[in-house]
Amino acid sequence: MPQDPFRSTGDSLTAPADHCYAITPDDAQEVAVATKALYVGTSGDVAVETLANPVPVTFRNVPQGAILDIRVSRVLATGTTASDIVGLA
Repeated sequence: MPQDPFRSTGDSLTAPADHCYAITPDDAQEVAVATKALYVGTSGDVAVETLANPVPVTFRNVPQGAILDIRVSRVLATGTTASDIVGLA
């Protein structure tokens, strides 16, 4: 295991993500861990529900490689055309 000089520091919303996981858009399933941000690997639209508001919002024409600084509870299949989405938590 590599040496980690920040191991004893607390996590925060502004700290870099230390947990990353693939997200498959799903209208019924919530994400595994609430995100700090989403990475979009292949461009398109991203429809989400945020932690604070369950009303769907669609980010249109998100470019490949973009990071959306949003805390989501769900990435919806309906309205999402982007792919290779990674949750950063």
